[in-house]
Amino acid sequence: MTKYIFTCEHGGNNIPNEYKYLFKAHRPLLKTHRAYDIGILEIFKEFVKHFNGESFYSETSRLLIELNRSLHHQNLFSEITRILDNEAKQRIINNYYKPYRDKVENGIVDLINQNNKVIHISFHSFTRELNGVTRKTDIGLLYDSKSTFEKVFCKNWKAEINRLSNLYRVRFNYPYLGVADGFTSYLRNKYGSQSYCGIELEINQKHLQNDFNKEIMLDLIINSFKSIS
Repeated sequence: MTKYIFTCEHGGNNIPNEYKYLFKAHRPLLKTHRAYDIGILEIFKEFVKHFNGESFYSETSRLLIELNRSLHHQNLFSEITRILDNEAKQRIINNYYKPYRDKVENGIVDLINQNNKVIHISFHSFTRELNGVTRKTDIGLLYDSKSTFEKVFCKNWKAEINRLSNLYRVRFNYPYLGVADGFTSYLRNKYGSQSYCGIELEINQKHLQNDFNKEIMLDLIINSFKSIS
C-alpha cells in the first residue's frame, strides 16, 4: 500500500530566545529568503487538509541550523551560527535538528515496517531572483533521475499541472538537483527506492506574495495532486 508523508523544513524564521543575541545585527535578514521559504508554510498547512498522510513542519529559521542538510554539510550552520563553539553547535543539533529529523524519519520507518511504500513530498519555495539572475520557472519538481518511480510520478504531476493551467512553467530538478544533499536524498539512500520515494516541490515566491496569487497556486497544487495520488 502507498502512504504519504508531507513535510516543510523551512516554514518559519523563528529564532529561539537563547540565540536572539546572535541576530541583533541581522534582523533584516530574518525577513528574507535567506531565513526561510517565504509563503510556503501557508500553502503546506492548507494542502495537507485535503489528503490523508502524516505531516511535519518546522518554523525554526535555517539561519540557526539548516534542517535540509546533512550533519557533515558545510552549510549546516549559517555564517551567523558558525562562530559558535562545538559544544554550542551540538546543543542546537540536539534541541532543534535531531528532534525534527527523527520525528519525520520515525514516521517513515513506521510506515515502511507495515509494508507500505512511502511517498514523501517536501514543500519549499525559492526566491524569484538570485545573484542578479531572474528565475523564470514557476514550479520545480525535484527527484532522483535514477528512480523510475520518482521520474514517472513527477512526469505525471507536471502533466496534470499543465492540463489544469497553461500559465505556469514547470521544470524538473530546478532550481536545484533532486539528488543534491538534502533530507529526501538522505532518506532515499538509507531506505531505498523500493520503500521510499522523495519528491521536493519548489514554488517560485513571486506566486506567494499576495493572497490572490497564493490561492490560485494552492488550488493548482491541490487539484493536480488529487489526480495523481
